[in-house]
Amino acid sequence: MQVQKETKKDCYGLRIAATEEGREIGRIWLYIIYNDLHKEPYGLLEDIFVSESQRGKGIGTTLVKEAIAEANRIGCYKLVATTRSSRGVVCSWYESLGFKNYGAEFRMDLI
Repeated sequence: MQVQKETKKDCYGLRIAATEEGREIGRIWLYIIYNDLHKEPYGLLEDIFVSESQRGKGIGTTLVKEAIAEANRIGCYKLVATTRSSRGVVCSWYESLGFKNYGAEFRMDLI
């Protein structure tokens, strides 16, 4: 067997930030990923963060909704968000935003 590698140049990340008075108070990364199974790309949400002093004000929800709108604009066929199953509050939050608990995430730390 031989293994071939190919770099997809049309995959990219989009950083969406919330600011207040010129300082960043939250961010989210939307990664746009193409594969050979679908003509359309899919989106992956990563690195969602809101400053501790700003939590509970709907900033994270606004960031996720903006990422959803952007994924729709780009034409993604799905959007994936992950969290540990032990973080019940976060799981419920994603579900309140329209995400479905679809399965498990498997992870291997390399560093």
